[in-house]
Amino acid sequence: MEVIYKTLFYISAFIIFWAMIGYSMSLKIIEKLYKNRELVKDYNLKPSVTVMVVAHNEDKVIEDKLNNIIDLKYPKDRIEFLIVSDNSTDSTNMIVKNFALDHQSLKIRLFEVNERKGKTNAQNEAQKQVDTEFLVMTDANSMLDANSIIELMATFTSPQISYVSGRLAISNSDCAATSSAESNYWEKDLTIREIESKIQTITAGNGALYACRNDDYFDIEPIRCHDSEMPLQFSLKKKRAICNHDAIAYEKAGELMEDEFNRKIRMNREILRLILPDIRILNIFKYKWFSYFYFGHRTCRYLLWSSHFFVFICSFVLFPDSVFYRCALLFQGLFFLTAYMWKKRWIRGNLFKMIYYYTITIFSQWVGVYNILSGNAKSFWEKAESTR
Repeated sequence: MEVIYKTLFYISAFIIFWAMIGYSMSLKIIEKLYKNRELVKDYNLKPSVTVMVVAHNEDKVIEDKLNNIIDLKYPKDRIEFLIVSDNSTDSTNMIVKNFALDHQSLKIRLFEVNERKGKTNAQNEAQKQVDTEFLVMTDANSMLDANSIIELMATFTSPQISYVSGRLAISNSDCAATSSAESNYWEKDLTIREIESKIQTITAGNGALYACRNDDYFDIEPIRCHDSEMPLQFSLKKKRAICNHDAIAYEKAGELMEDEFNRKIRMNREILRLILPDIRILNIFKYKWFSYFYFGHRTCRYLLWSSHFFVFICSFVLFPDSVFYRCALLFQGLFFLTAYMWKKRWIRGNLFKMIYYYTITIFSQWVGVYNILSGNAKSFWEKAESTR
C-alpha cells in the first residue's frame, strides 16, 4: 500500500506542477522552434457577417450593447445584427424592438427563444436563422473595440481556419481584489493561447468574442458551451481554432468573490467529461501539438481538484514515513490557512491574494464535481450583477 500512496502522491504533485508552472514554461521553449511563424492577416477580407448577442433579462446593458455593435467599423452592407432573447421576462425584448425601429437602415433582428434552456441552446436555435458567411458571437455585457470584427475576419486567411477567438480585456481590474486577481490570471492564460495559436491551435476560446464559419457551425448539447467545445471539435476535424488578440472585447470581471466563485462553478459544470472528452486526443501522431496542448492546458487543470485531494491524503498517510511528507503536509496546511487568513482580511498582499484566488478555483472544481454527481449541473445560470 505504501508504494501505491507514494505513486499517487508523485503523480498528483506532478499534475499540479505541470498545470500551474511546467506547461507554460515548456511552451516558451517550444515557441523558439516556431519563432518565425506569425499570425497572418488579410484586411481585404470583408465577408458577410452576423453578430449574434444572446441575452436573458439584460435590460440594464442591452441598449449600450446595441449602440456599441452598430458603431463597429465594418461595411454596413456586409453586417447584420441578431439579438437572441433567451426567454427574457424583463424589458429586454421591448428595448431591442424599439432600437431596431429607430435604426431601420441597419439589419437588426430580434429572435425570441420561448423556453429558457441556456445560452448554447439559444445559439443553436438562432443560428438556423443565419445565412451570412460568418457568425460572430459576443455577450450582452461585453463592449467591443470598433475594429474587432475587421480583425476577426482578417484572420480567416485559410479554409483550414474555422474558429477565431478575440481577446477579453478586464475593464475593472483595478476596482476590487477579485477582479484584479482574475485579470492577472487571464493575462497569463492569454499568453499561453497566443503560443498555442501560433504553433497549431488553441484548446479553448472565450464567450466575450469569437467567430466561426457559418457552414462549420454545429449544434451541441445545451449543457456544453462553445468556449470549450468548438476549438476541441474543430481540432479533431483537422481544422484550426486560433486567436487574434487584436480583436478586443471589454468586460467587467466579478467584483465580489461570491460572483467569481459562482462563475467558476458554472465553468466546471462539465469538468469530468472535459478531462478527456474524446479518446482521439491521445493520438499524438495524428493531432500532433494539439494532444500535448490539451493535456497540459486542459486535462491537468481539470484534474487539480483530485490532485490536491490525493496529495493531501497521501502526505497525511505517509506522515510518519519521512520528513519530506511531513513538510509536504505542513506546506499544504499553511497554504490553505493563508487563503483563509486573506479572506478574513488578517493579511494583505498580492501573493496572498493569488493564493486565495487559486484556492477558490480548486474549491469551485470540487463543487462542480459534486453538482455533476448529484445531478444539479445546469445549462443556464443567473448572471452576476457586479459584472453589469
